[in-house]
Amino acid sequence: MKVLIAPDSYKDALSAREAAAAIAHGLRRVLPGAELVECPMGDGGEGTLDALLASTGAVRRTAAVHDALGRPAEAAWGWHAASRTAYVELAEASGLQALERAERTALTSTTRGVGELVLAALDAGAERLILTLGGSATNDAGAGMLEALGARLLNHAGQPLAPGGAALAELASLDLSGLDPRLAGLRVETAVDVDNPLTGPRGASAVFGPQKGASDADVERLDRALAHFAECVADTLGRDEREHPGAGAAGGMGFAARALLNAELRPGIDLVMDQVGFDAALADSDLVITGEGQLDGQSLAGKTPIGIARRARAYGVPAVVLAGRLGSGWQAAHDQGVSAALALADGPMSLDEALARCRELLAERAEAVARLWLAGHGAGQTLLKRGRSDPNQ
Repeated sequence: MKVLIAPDSYKDALSAREAAAAIAHGLRRVLPGAELVECPMGDGGEGTLDALLASTGAVRRTAAVHDALGRPAEAAWGWHAASRTAYVELAEASGLQALERAERTALTSTTRGVGELVLAALDAGAERLILTLGGSATNDAGAGMLEALGARLLNHAGQPLAPGGAALAELASLDLSGLDPRLAGLRVETAVDVDNPLTGPRGASAVFGPQKGASDADVERLDRALAHFAECVADTLGRDEREHPGAGAAGGMGFAARALLNAELRPGIDLVMDQVGFDAALADSDLVITGEGQLDGQSLAGKTPIGIARRARAYGVPAVVLAGRLGSGWQAAHDQGVSAALALADGPMSLDEALARCRELLAERAEAVARLWLAGHGAGQTLLKRGRSDPNQ
């Protein structure tokens, strides 16, 4: 028996790599002879870089950057010299996880550090950039990144704008003449985990601003500012990308990548699966186990478990999701290829307890899946798909 273990991270608890190891540990209690393939995954949010490094052979590099609040920081990125490919994860430079709750400020946080990572990639000779979006602390539509890359965003007095999305309301002039010329030869693919537009009721500010510290009044202010920025960009380029699916990803970073870096926006999980050769591992698997912190109706927009379940269904492989929590509308996942979904909690518990016990609970649920597999197939029955008599083999 071969089990492909492909979880995302469990936010604030385990990385994708740690989660995969915990699931494997639980499976081995029941299936000691099974072939277990650990394939940590990501859909563009924090931890995606680690998943890509683990599976592609890229090396980890670091660069001096500014974080979402403009403070000096160090951020990791990935470099695959043979293919001249750079892997840049937004959350490394401008991630929400790096800020205390009291520090979160959607009005003034910046993506400047992401642009600094792109510059490091260009300095290394990158010809292809995989830019993963998600887990951002920002709502500036990528303006900070663009400034780091050489663009000038000026107010009516001809002065540079202050950092952050709110300041975009004062934009009077967008000067792209100083953009790094090496960008013209850079092929950019952007991994997004949502399909939201830039503005409006489903836009970056309305949907994601509150988790970054935005009040209701802040959301309205940011939405107007981002709309004004989109108009200025459209006037400059002659095309408007604000409604493109994924433009609202990472506080509007998807918009900047699409409009000004000519990036292809792809569902993050699909891009990551292609990068790590997921199909080859899936083709001869008997079972896939995936998961992340929450499975709900919003997961269908492109979260890791759904992307993996869809790909598994195409190969006729059952997929089981182990989720920290099953939220509203999770049952729709069954229509996307999810064979079964299990919540981790084994009784009433606080969030802090659930996070502290995540490793233990994952192993226990994985063991339960293995026992159900044996019950369904019978320890002495032949596994029809693989033609084997021992479900441990």
